[in-house]
Amino acid sequence: MYNSQYLDEVLTDIQEAKNWYKEQKEGLEVDFAFAIEKAIEKVLKMPTAYTPRYKKVRIAHPKTFPYNIHFYIDEECKTIVFTAIVHNKRHPKFAMNRI
Repeated sequence: MYNSQYLDEVLTDIQEAKNWYKEQKEGLEVDFAFAIEKAIEKVLKMPTAYTPRYKKVRIAHPKTFPYNIHFYIDEECKTIVFTAIVHNKRHPKFAMNRI
């Protein structure tokens, strides 16, 4: 199993999304956080199941929310580095600029 590391911006990504979902419906932010957590657990178990998309970055998707989880594998450190968690309608360069 791999270790995990998150860029500081990822925590901001999650908090902003949770705030937005909470405004839409009370409790929806909890569902969002749970879906992201489950998707990240899946990535940590099988990171190579996701195809590299750009600059070694792979993208996973939670089942019920339209978000992309950007990450890359640092084999040397046996670490999965999460670089962005963004809505799938957002321009891809937003996440690309973080690495």
